[in-house]
Parts: sequence; structure tokens; C-alpha cells
Amino acid sequence: MTITEDNRQYNILYSCVSQQKRGHQQFVTEHALCHVQTGEIRFHTSNGAYSYGPGTFALVRRNQLAKSLKLCGSGGEPFRSVNIYLEQDLLRRISTENKIIAGGPYTGLQIMTLPPDPFITGYFDSLLPYYQQPGQLTSPMAELKTRELVALLLRTNQQMKAFLFNFSEPHKIDLEAFMNKNFTFHVPISQFAKLTGRSLATFKRDFQRIFALPPEKWLVKKRLEQAHFLIAEKKQRPSVVYLKVGFENLSRFSDPFEKLFGYNPSSLASASAGPV
Repeated sequence: MTITEDNRQYNILYSCVSQQKRGHQQFVTEHALCHVQTGEIRFHTSNGAYSYGPGTFALVRRNQLAKSLKLCGSGGEPFRSVNIYLEQDLLRRISTENKIIAGGPYTGLQIMTLPPDPFITGYFDSLLPYYQQPGQLTSPMAELKTRELVALLLRTNQQMKAFLFNFSEPHKIDLEAFMNKNFTFHVPISQFAKLTGRSLATFKRDFQRIFALPPEKWLVKKRLEQAHFLIAEKKQRPSVVYLKVGFENLSRFSDPFEKLFGYNPSSLASASAGPV
């Protein structure tokens, strides 16, 4: 069977990418366990970068901003992975049914690297028939397999209860520090509000008070200023920079850049490069 990218059934996603591919989802809404089969995936977060190659497992915590880059293998083989999303509704039911409590806040890494484990490897092997014959995976079976995974995870790490079963939402944090650290993530304003522990209305009010600009205008200006620095001082190409600073495409980056600075990114790049 040829697997296409983003072939999702219930909470199980099979991914196959034949060329370098940047991920689109930058706000992680649910915990997810990613098993890389071939190729490599790189996660970029405000707390650092993480890289995972063939055979590795990455447990990604919900309610965080993360960019991903999927790379083919060194021999040209496509990137392949299986991702299991551990949705809050099911985790709450497991917690209630089995009287499992978090036992305190989770204080570890936002992306946890799992050590080699034959039981978890065997678990992913057991999923193989379902993505070879997709019609055999029913909703009850998907839930059963997810419950099995949760049981396996609980035996791997002392912090796993806090990771999986702490259902609290983000508390109110320093908005100015958070935005200056995370402005390059291209996500809706409502998600920035949630991650800073605010309603959308409170977020906008606090933002205006701190930055003296609406969030949308401040984000564009901040991203363009960062782009100018990367092109002029770090000698990076505009075709690379626009993605780094949070723009979706080159034209939506170039037009406001020229409006703000009076020249386009290509002209700045040429001037910064100096004489050949």
C-alpha cells in the first residue's frame, strides 16, 4: 500500500513524505506520540530544537508552539512516521475509570524522548495491519489501541502521570516576555491568548497596554524587523527568512517589508552581500 501524507484515521496519523516538508500545525492541541520509521523529523520550539531519526519516539506535550520539518533519509527514502494523538476526552475517562491522578504539575521537557522499548516498538508493529487495510480500523478498535499505548507509557517514566493526566489549562503568565519569545509562530491570536492564560478580550486589552499596538500590527512589525536583521546582519536569504519569522509565503512577506523599510528584501540582500 502506498501511504500518502496525513492519512489520518480517528486519532492515528500515518505520514509519508517524499520530499522535505514543513509542518503546518504549529499549535499542539493534544499530546502526541510520534514514531519515526524512516527519515528524520525536527521540531523547533521556543525552548529549543529536537531531532528524531529512524526508530525513535517523541512524546509531544499539548498546549505548546512547535514548528516541524520532515526530511527524507540519507539514501533518498521518504519520511515515514506514525503518530498517535492522546486526546483529552479519552485521557479524562481513563483517569476516572482507573483512579489515576497527576500527583502534581508536570515540570519536565515539553517534548520527551522515550528510550528504546521493545514493548512500545511491538505496539507500533501491531498497527501495521491497520494501515495496510484501513477499513479494519474501527472507532472502538482505535480507542482500544490508544488505551493500550497509555498503559505502556505509564510504565516507562515516573513523570508520565503528570504528563498525561494534568488537565489544567495554562495560567496567566508574563505576556510581554512570552510574545517576544514566540512571535515567529504563525498561529491565530486566540491561541496566543490561550497560552498566556487569558481570554481573547483580556489578551487584546493587556497587549495594547504593554505594546501600544494591536496584536496583529505588532506581530507583522516585529517579524519584519527580525527579518531585516537576519538578512542584513546574518546574510540569510529572503527565501529562507520569511518562513523563519512567521510568514506563510514570500509575497505576503515582501510587500509589507517594502512598505515598512522603503526597499524590498532582495535589494537588502544584494546590498548586504557587498561587492563580489
